Amino acid sequence: MASANPPARSERSPGVKLVIAVLIAVALMVPLLMIYGLLWDRQQQAETAQASIGQGWGGQQTIAGPVIVVPYRATETTTVTENGKDVTRTVNAIRNLYLSPQTNKADVVIKPEKRKKAIYETVVYESQISGSADFVLPADIARFGVAREALMLDRAEVRLGVSDARGLVDGNSVAVNGTALALQPGKGLLSTGNSGTFAFVDWTAAAPLKVDYKIGVRGLGDFKLIPRGVDTRWTVKSSWPNPSFGGDFLPAKRSVTESGFTATDAIPNLALGQAQVLTGDLSPPVTSNYGGDNGPRYAEVVDVANAPSAEDNTSGGVAKAVAISLIEPVDLYSQVDRAIKYGFLFIGFTFVAFLMFDIIAGARVAPAEYLLTGVALVLFFVLLLAFAEVIGFTFAYMLASAAIIGLLAFYSAAVLKSWKRARFLAAMLIGLYALLYVLLNLEAYSLLIGSVLMFFALAGVMYMTRSVDWSGLGKKDEVAVA
Repeated sequence: MASANPPARSERSPGVKLVIAVLIAVALMVPLLMIYGLLWDRQQQAETAQASIGQGWGGQQTIAGPVIVVPYRATETTTVTENGKDVTRTVNAIRNLYLSPQTNKADVVIKPEKRKKAIYETVVYESQISGSADFVLPADIARFGVAREALMLDRAEVRLGVSDARGLVDGNSVAVNGTALALQPGKGLLSTGNSGTFAFVDWTAAAPLKVDYKIGVRGLGDFKLIPRGVDTRWTVKSSWPNPSFGGDFLPAKRSVTESGFTATDAIPNLALGQAQVLTGDLSPPVTSNYGGDNGPRYAEVVDVANAPSAEDNTSGGVAKAVAISLIEPVDLYSQVDRAIKYGFLFIGFTFVAFLMFDIIAGARVAPAEYLLTGVALVLFFVLLLAFAEVIGFTFAYMLASAAIIGLLAFYSAAVLKSWKRARFLAAMLIGLYALLYVLLNLEAYSLLIGSVLMFFALAGVMYMTRSVDWSGLGKKDEVAVA
């Protein structure tokens, strides 16, 4: 009795299998890009939560001064057109003269504190600034275009700029030649958005002034100090072990340890490039010069309504600043972002392993199995982001990688029909995840290590497939005839 042959299943050529694996890998780039969108959305939510903390605490702070502002009488000539004729008029106006100190020395203590809102955490601070500044009215004041007799010295003011006055705390004080003055709200300096505090001082005698000041301010994000004067010296101390120094001037000396940091700034007037006497105030520093990629930037409060007139500001120039950021040692969103960029490596290496088992060892892997495996690898990054926001990046990385390795080990044992092969795949994934973690912590050498790894991986695949006939035709399974 003869039996009919069952339908024979054709086997794809190695080249076709390679094309299918590559197409599926390329298709998986789409969910990887979607995870980028998810990451961006979560980062925006985190920045919104951090900004809301700043609304009740104080935002990014810029401190300027002290500066003595002296009103003076100025006579200005203007030409206007009336009835088709040019008419020249003389107008008496009140302008401000800005006098920077001869010396300005201050000790700054920054006390950091972590605040949370929901699952989001940020670093806030309270700074205490205690300093002394010496002022002298130049004898050759007329060289700056202002007559000595035009100065209204009885209406002089000592101004201190604070960009976000909401952060001012109790205990602030200003004393001139040992006499305490009453601080008034507002009338800061243009470099801090005209926000801050000031005190009236009668300088009719035009004698040298010594201004002692203490300012306490809370803030979030960057902490900036604007140097003004012939000689500016600051000493900044904090218990935060991970500072970032930036701005127009770096510290002359600094010491950073696990218990905190100390930074000393010494800035002469020649480095500032600013005259000691100005007839216009300094505009805010260029914010693009500050910070870096270590965290979000927070907008400063600028009091446009109370800002001085344009005529009073045009000659001042642009302020320069020293910037200090209390950064987190690891920004989880930047870490997850960098990890996603290596997603194609996980997909590529895993698919290559499946392909080698398929072509060389004869374990048939269907396109759907490639797809499910790739989806699991992409899911790793979603798990990493979700857990990192709650338990931190390191523990989230360990948990997410263990879950995906375990899942793929069990699945590949069924797909490859062998626990030995599944253990090999699991060992490969363990090595890949461990290597990725090293790359994320060695940013300077990540490109070098990654490119060398790719070279050896390609060399291994080329060696193992050197005898494969990629263009070979498919074969029919031979079935015995009973």
